[in-house]
Amino acid sequence: MTETTADELDDRVRGRNWTVRLDPVGRGSTAVRVSCSRPNCAQQRLASAAAGRQAAVAHLKAHLKAAAAPRPQAFCACKAESCRGHLGPDHRQTRAEPWRCGGAVVLAVVADREGRWWQVVECCSRCAAATPGAKVVSTAPAVPRPPVGPQSRTDRAAVTTAGLPQFSAPPPAASGAAAGPGRTPRPRQAPVRHGRATGKIAQRVVPQGLQPVVLRDELIELGDLFRAYQQRTEPDLSLLADLQDRKARAFSTWAEVTGDENLRLEARRAEQAAATARSQDLNRTGRGGDADGPAVARLLTTPTQWGHARSVLAHVADHSPLPGPEARLLVLMLTLRTAHSGTGNLVGQDITSLGLSDPHHLLDELTGCGWLRLPGTADELLASRPENAVLTTVPSLLPRDDGSGPFTFGKKARAKLSGWAQKVTSDKKLRKAKATPATRLLALTLATRTTASGRLGPDGQGIPLHSLATCVPVDPGELRHLVGQLTTADWLAEATLTDTRLVGRQSERVLPLTCPLT
Repeated sequence: MTETTADELDDRVRGRNWTVRLDPVGRGSTAVRVSCSRPNCAQQRLASAAAGRQAAVAHLKAHLKAAAAPRPQAFCACKAESCRGHLGPDHRQTRAEPWRCGGAVVLAVVADREGRWWQVVECCSRCAAATPGAKVVSTAPAVPRPPVGPQSRTDRAAVTTAGLPQFSAPPPAASGAAAGPGRTPRPRQAPVRHGRATGKIAQRVVPQGLQPVVLRDELIELGDLFRAYQQRTEPDLSLLADLQDRKARAFSTWAEVTGDENLRLEARRAEQAAATARSQDLNRTGRGGDADGPAVARLLTTPTQWGHARSVLAHVADHSPLPGPEARLLVLMLTLRTAHSGTGNLVGQDITSLGLSDPHHLLDELTGCGWLRLPGTADELLASRPENAVLTTVPSLLPRDDGSGPFTFGKKARAKLSGWAQKVTSDKKLRKAKATPATRLLALTLATRTTASGRLGPDGQGIPLHSLATCVPVDPGELRHLVGQLTTADWLAEATLTDTRLVGRQSERVLPLTCPLT
C-alpha cells in the first residue's frame, strides 16, 4: 500500500474543522447558549440544556447537509489540532515515527460524551478510526487515475504520485493483453460518444431523446447547479431552496411526460426539501426573507411544529366539552399533556398557574362529563407535587385499534408543544398584569397567526374576528379588553380592532414564541 506521511501532507489544502458548542449563560440560570465556529452563524439562546442540545444537533445536521463533500486533496484537519494519531503515546511530543495517514478523506463527527460540544473534522479514514467516538458521515469520491500510457512501472508510479494525492495505492490497471517480460498491457481506448449532451441529476441519467428539449436542458443544468452547490465552502440555504423548487417543477413535468411514478415521488421530496431549507434559513437568519425583520431564535423551530400547534388549537376549538374561555384554556393544556398516548402526568402547579377562577369546579365538570379521568379527586390533583405527579387520561385521545389518533406528531414533538404553550401562558409580564385565562388563550392563538416578522394574519393583513372567535370564545366587547391587556403586557406592539378584524403586530420580545404562517 502506498502511504503518505503527515509531514508530506503539509503542502496540500488543510481539511475543514468546525465546532458547535453548548455553554451555560450564567450562574443561577438554566438557560444555555449554542454557538458555532463557522462564520455568520449567530448564537442561539435556549431555555434549558435539553432544548440547547436539540438545537445544537439540528444546527450541526444543517451544516452537514449543506456542506460540500470531503475533498480528496485535503490533508487531515486533526493534524493541526494535535490528535492522538499525530501525537506520541504520552500525548506531549511528536511521534518518533511519523504517523501514516491512510484511506479516503472523510467528514467525521466527534461528540463530547456529556453533550457539551460537537466537532466536525475533514480527515483521512485512518485518523477517523483512531479517534474514539468518531462517526464518519461522508466519504470523498475516489480520485480518478491519470491516463496510463506505454511507460514502465516506475514511470507509471511517478505519474500517480505526481498527480492528485492519494492516501492509498491506486487500483490495479484494467485487464488487457497479456504482458510479456518488459512489456506493459495496451491501455483500453476510451469509447467515442456522439450525439447530444447528456447529464445526471439525483443519480438519474437524463435521456438524450427526452422531449421537450427545454425540459432536458433544464434537468441537465439543474444537475450541474446541484453539483456546484456541493462544492461550496459555505451553505446558502435560500439558494438551495430555490434549486429544490426548480427540481420539483422539472421532475413533475418529467413524470407527466414519461408516466413514471417514481419521478413524481422525487418531485414531492424536492418540495419537502425546499420547505426544510427555507425553514432552516428562517431559523438561521430569523427573517424568512424579511430583510428588515429582527433575528429570531424560535422555541418551536420548524414549520411542521408550527402546523402541529395550529392543529391542536383547532382540535380543541372543535371538541371542547365545556363552554367559555377558562374551560377552553384548561382543555387545551390537558390536551397538550396527553396528546400522544391519551395519558400524561400532571401536578397541581400545571393547573393553578393558568389563573383559573375555580379550577376545582372545572376539573369536576370535565370528569363528570367523562372527558377526563383521574385516579383520585380534583383536590388530590391540585395538591400534587412533582414527586407524586398524577397520571391523567383523556379517553378521546387514546390510540385507536390501528394505533392512530387525532394527531400525527410523536412523543418528542408533544413535549415541545406542551413546553411552548406553558411558556406562553406563564409569561412573566402576563402574570404581572394579572392577565385572565381568556387573555392567555388569546396570546396562544395570536402566536400561531403571525408572519415571520410578527405581523398579525396572513401577509400581515390582520385576523378576521369570526376566525378568532372559534379559538377564543368571547364577545367583541370583551375581546377589546383582552387586546388591551396584551398591549399593556408588551405582548402586542400595535393593535387596531375594527368591526371585522384585528390588525397589528407582536412585540419583538415575544417573537421567539411565535409560529409563523408559511
